[in-house]
Amino acid sequence: MSKKVVSRGKNKQGSSTSRILIVPVLAIAGWLTTILPNVAVAASYSNDYSVCAARLLRVGVTAEAASQGCAKALRPKDLAACVAKIEKQTQIAATDALSSCGRARRPEELSTCVVGVSSSTQEAVNPEALDYCGRSLLPVRFGQCVVGLRSKIDLPPAQVLETCIDASDSVIGASSSSTPQNIIPTGSSPSLEITPIPTPQPLIPAQPVVPTQPLVPTQPGTN
Repeated sequence: MSKKVVSRGKNKQGSSTSRILIVPVLAIAGWLTTILPNVAVAASYSNDYSVCAARLLRVGVTAEAASQGCAKALRPKDLAACVAKIEKQTQIAATDALSSCGRARRPEELSTCVVGVSSSTQEAVNPEALDYCGRSLLPVRFGQCVVGLRSKIDLPPAQVLETCIDASDSVIGASSSSTPQNIIPTGSSPSLEITPIPTPQPLIPAQPVVPTQPLVPTQPGTN
């Protein structure tokens, strides 16, 4: 057998071996191209809604209530954080907190208010804390009012809640109905009137003066 025949045989074997190796690689590449988009889509589902649902289930909320609450929430993670904070730091059940947290514009501020009011009143007005903090448009300020007054004045919790909610409503009403006042600079007199400076009129160029011809006296007898 000549050297050319041997080399041709080796080339055929090498090419066939390379084809055998290339085919599985192409098949795997096609499979990965098909599966990777699905993996990326599935990974994108690990969002705020899944976090919300998982956290609500951990604090005892039923699956149906958790699904409805998270689906309706504008910020699902904040909703779950509100419920979990109230459930852990007060005697209020998570199922009761879920409704109030779901209605709140700022769930985290609501939970801060409920926890503060409940601790200040020794858990005596837990249901009322949810109600009053939910009614206030400024829940953090309302909670500060209740805690501050209770720390210095011995009043029944219900009376403090009513006092602070009335004050909160008055502050909000005054801020929304008040009109801005004119600000007068320091040192100026309110009765001082400033005369506006007239706007200068544009100058009109003067027309050139045409000299008149002198009158020539008429000679007598020329008529």
